[in-house]
Amino acid sequence: MPHTLIDIGANLAHDSFDEDREDVLQRAQHAGVTKIVVTGSSRHSNSEAARLAEAHPGRLYATAGVHPHHAVDYDDACDEQIRSLTQKAAVVAVGECGLDYFRNFSPRDAQLQAFRAQLQIAVDTSLPVFLHQRDAHDDFIAVLEPLLPNISRAVAHCFTGEGESLREYLAMNLWIGITGWICDERRGAHLKDIVPLIPDDKLLIETDAPYLLPRTISPKPKSRRNEPAFLVEVLRVVAAARGQSEEHVANITSANATRFFALD
Repeated sequence: MPHTLIDIGANLAHDSFDEDREDVLQRAQHAGVTKIVVTGSSRHSNSEAARLAEAHPGRLYATAGVHPHHAVDYDDACDEQIRSLTQKAAVVAVGECGLDYFRNFSPRDAQLQAFRAQLQIAVDTSLPVFLHQRDAHDDFIAVLEPLLPNISRAVAHCFTGEGESLREYLAMNLWIGITGWICDERRGAHLKDIVPLIPDDKLLIETDAPYLLPRTISPKPKSRRNEPAFLVEVLRVVAAARGQSEEHVANITSANATRFFALD
């Protein structure tokens, strides 16, 4: 009997799923992934994520936001779209939003402006916020921290940082999302050492599909595309690193996701 799991971040609106999205959902269900939060990260994916969530009530939910890569496109119409989508029952968080100075696909001033605007939506709607940060730690903290007292809940999605930033996030009462990055012996080995620092009530797991296929999956899938069914591998590696049973980690992360996103 598979564990019951919730994937808090899957980009199911991504075009790599266009040919077999329903099969992907079937495989997830079969693997025990009973609920999935579909990430909105641009105007197009926001509307698609909400549409998917409304087509699969009780199984799929959505976020609405603009990823820092697309921050240059953030305008009044974008802001209005996110605010409008947050009125839907299926939309359970604001984001993916934040800062990404690793790629700088959008200028930093545009990223900062879009990040502040979306945090304000989280304040105004009382919805939790789904956060992205890469190579922008200091600015990220500087923008987020003053607003946190007015934000209901916040998760550092796809956390890949070091122990110091993890401790800082936990001190700010952030929840922590762990992906298949922890399964990557080249880039993510350090996460195995620090994932035990995350308290039971702040840990969440996610695939970030179609990205970050866990490198430890055996046998290796034919495709490099990640999908929600592979959350079981993230669970396995996280549980081993924490010295906890898979059942325990499945139970706490599902309970946490239900509480964080106020899922029905």
